Amino acid sequence: MTNLPEEFILQTRQLMGEERFNCYLEAFEEEAPVSIRVNPRLVNHEPVPMIHVPWCPEGFYLSERPQFTFDPLFHAGCYYVQEASSMFITHIIRSLASRLSFIISPLSILDLCAAPGGKSTAAISVLPEGSTMVSNEPIPNRAQILLENITKWGYPNCTVTNNYPRDFRKAKAKFDIIICDVPCSGEGMFRKDPATIGEWSMQNVEKCWRLQREIVADAWECLNPGGILIYSTCTFNTKENEENVRYFMEEFDAEILDIPTEPSWNITGSLLEGFDAPVYRFIPGITRGEGLFICALRKSGESNHSYPLSTISSKLRVLTPDLPEGDYPRIDIPYQDALKYLRGEAIVLPPDTPKGIVTVTYQGFALGPAKNIGNRANNLYPKPWRIKTTHLPTEPVDIIKFKV
Repeated sequence: MTNLPEEFILQTRQLMGEERFNCYLEAFEEEAPVSIRVNPRLVNHEPVPMIHVPWCPEGFYLSERPQFTFDPLFHAGCYYVQEASSMFITHIIRSLASRLSFIISPLSILDLCAAPGGKSTAAISVLPEGSTMVSNEPIPNRAQILLENITKWGYPNCTVTNNYPRDFRKAKAKFDIIICDVPCSGEGMFRKDPATIGEWSMQNVEKCWRLQREIVADAWECLNPGGILIYSTCTFNTKENEENVRYFMEEFDAEILDIPTEPSWNITGSLLEGFDAPVYRFIPGITRGEGLFICALRKSGESNHSYPLSTISSKLRVLTPDLPEGDYPRIDIPYQDALKYLRGEAIVLPPDTPKGIVTVTYQGFALGPAKNIGNRANNLYPKPWRIKTTHLPTEPVDIIKFKV
């Protein structure tokens, strides 16, 4: 049995109630579910045999956790490994698109605390054609991971930045949608990542809810009139969740939006006495996913167009991948060569491959660039992205199989 902090147990049992809390505890006896979300821009067929994540058509549960590192399709951005509860953001955006007129046209969206990139890649996949996204991460090393994942996802008009929330406010940036997946005490990740248990304390909860208010205050100034702020945490307590949302509603005159759900999804609503606004809590053992709290808040006023990123980018730290720009001949390679390429090794391409820069592909999906000099192709795959392990499988790892 997982040893949870006594203070957390007392607080959370009182919050959830005995029956719901016991279901949560029983979830620790099970393996955390593994799920992926396919890239609709690259993949036109469903993976098989897999079970759909009910609130995300592109999401699928896997029966076990495979070694994704050895699947070239993972590195090619054909799918993203994402916890199922977090995929609910696609349902929120789709729901709003059907009801709010301003979402019909291309939008500007900011994901303020975006690393490693799950919510950014999910959101950009369901936004109207022509929309622009700024995917931001304040911590430099995490921002580099974000840059890799956004680049591999391959959507146009998506910019990665490394700034603090206040930098966007100072730059007078404006967006139609802002995602605030704020730093939190991490209670909802105890099953998936046991290391977070040792980091939990009531002092950290206090620190987090105050920081969350500061982040949202900066974000709110960057939100267009009529725009939407999507607020989320991966924790359970009401200080970081319902109490903060109530504060935002009072402080910013924010309207909280109802998002339709199905009873079979087993999503829990507000657990704060006297607060019945539409908020959505995912509890392991009740919903098939990890812990998540999320809701959508609308800013008052009539919607208008946002400023193009080019007008503010000089005031922000924009990150770009170390990759040659341009369209190059595509050369498909077999599985073992794909792994060698992903490790950063030079590879030998077919004799008729043109010299110069080419795009290396696997099963038709782009992995990255190489410079063919004839007897070999020098590897141009960015060093931070390369596979580090020296023990590679001898047979193809068919993690994802698609319908044809």
